[in-house]
Amino acid sequence: GIRLFLAVSAMTRACQQEKVLLLVIDGLGDVTIPAFGDRTPLEVAHVPTMDAIAAAGLNGLMDPVEPGLACGSDTAHMSIFGYDPRSYYRGRGAFESMGAGIPMSPGDIAFKCNFATLNTATGIVEKRRADRNFEHLGPTLCEALDGLQIPGFPQHAVSVKYATEHRCGVVVRGPGLCDAVEGTDPLKDNLPLLRAAPLDDSAEAQHTAAVVNALSDAIRAVLEQHPINKEREAQGLNMANVVLLRGCGCRIKVPSFQQMHHMRACLVAPTKIIAGLGMSFDIDRIEAPGATGYYNSAFHNKAETICNALIGTAAAAAAAAAA
Repeated sequence: GIRLFLAVSAMTRACQQEKVLLLVIDGLGDVTIPAFGDRTPLEVAHVPTMDAIAAAGLNGLMDPVEPGLACGSDTAHMSIFGYDPRSYYRGRGAFESMGAGIPMSPGDIAFKCNFATLNTATGIVEKRRADRNFEHLGPTLCEALDGLQIPGFPQHAVSVKYATEHRCGVVVRGPGLCDAVEGTDPLKDNLPLLRAAPLDDSAEAQHTAAVVNALSDAIRAVLEQHPINKEREAQGLNMANVVLLRGCGCRIKVPSFQQMHHMRACLVAPTKIIAGLGMSFDIDRIEAPGATGYYNSAFHNKAETICNALIGTAAAAAAAAAA
């Protein structure tokens, strides 16, 4: 769906404000489907408005980072914003957590997380996504985990906040942490839950891996006994009895978008990871009513919100120039 509206404004030499609206429909290219005659859903769909826009504009192909490199949403958007992921990328966890509303400081680490279903007898993650329709349960489970004490590490603090669908953001604060650790997510269903492992030989990486493993165990202990999971188990539904910790990252240190491009920017991005990415660049985030980042998102509200922001920015600049 439409992940991002980015509005930017810049003053020209003639002191006239130029306005740009960037619309990113993440994943729209999709893949070919045999049932569609090896065409993509977009090729099959009836989209006269998009056809008209394409016919009246310029079209082409762009590799966000480099040819042949398949990018995730985070690295692709980072490159689109003008920041080379090969220089600045430090994992997606911080973006998800900041977008979910957890403030981060230097030294904190964060994870992009899934509520998942673990077979406790075998240690197998049977479902990496316990349930995509999780909006009514996720906030309650996150509240139960927020502020969790990590056994053996009393000097560390944990913040957990719901993001969207089956996802949440997890931030860990405390001494000696770094982002050079692998997470616990096996990345596919029906594989064993992983133990966090250091990615280098540093004492910080060794310490962080131990903290993350203790945190993973503590989260499981809370979720397995939570009334929501007891009820889901009784109903034969997938339990959300484990949180998969992945994409460990710290808040990146980069020039702001305005410093980099000499333009002021704001964005509408209900998908938390994209919102957090923009916040990392000091791009103002604007909330649009009914925007979810999912198929049921209120797209018209997103468009109206960003257009109002552009008009308001222009009006404010004109008033300042007149004064």
